[in-house]
Amino acid sequence: MQKEKELAVFFKIFAEPVRISILYALEEGELSVNELAWKVNMNQSSVSHQLRVLKDHQMVLVRRSGKQKFYRVFDRSIFSFLHQAETYTRTNS
Repeated sequence: MQKEKELAVFFKIFAEPVRISILYALEEGELSVNELAWKVNMNQSSVSHQLRVLKDHQMVLVRRSGKQKFYRVFDRSIFSFLHQAETYTRTNS
């Protein structure tokens, strides 16, 4: 049952569409909070909150440079998962 609980927590991360948008934006590479906010069309505070969730679940890594924070994905294999999920939903809807 532990494996199922871990998977449930994993899938819950994707319940918020903006987190998926953030991950897709990071597919291009490392971005600052301001760049991410612009790409997903949200204010910086909201993006920062969602980035914190992704960071807490080890989906993204943060690098500080001066006053700015830059984010990148922890493991690029997440993009294979997202693309497979996208294909699955497109084929089965």
